[in-house]
Amino acid sequence: RASDESNFRFLYDVEKSIRDKIEIISREIYGADGVDYSDLALSQIDQYESAGFGELPICIAKTQYSFSCDPSAKGVPTGFRITVREVRGCAGAGFLYPICGDIMTVPGLPTRPGFYDVDIDTETGEVKGLF
Repeated sequence: RASDESNFRFLYDVEKSIRDKIEIISREIYGADGVDYSDLALSQIDQYESAGFGELPICIAKTQYSFSCDPSAKGVPTGFRITVREVRGCAGAGFLYPICGDIMTVPGLPTRPGFYDVDIDTETGEVKGLF
């Protein structure tokens, strides 16, 4: 029940840097030897920290098939590094999510809903604007 007392705590101190939090998760949860960052990811981390979002929690987006970023490395691989290619933010929801390895994310909804372009021709009954 939501009213029950919770003993939840983060794996890391939320006041740590974004890079420190990513590295703690990568080592402690996934067993990685370390983390490599693309230039884009480093730039985005700097921007988030400069904008005051550095203390947001981290939720890593990576393949579900392996603890590493390589979906073919089944089981509990060792001797690997996590590769962060970009970092995205969900400021409203209150977290940042590094994109690791070669994965695709589901696109968000557009600001203008698609139903605005759907109509019915009243003379023919044909639906227009779906495709």
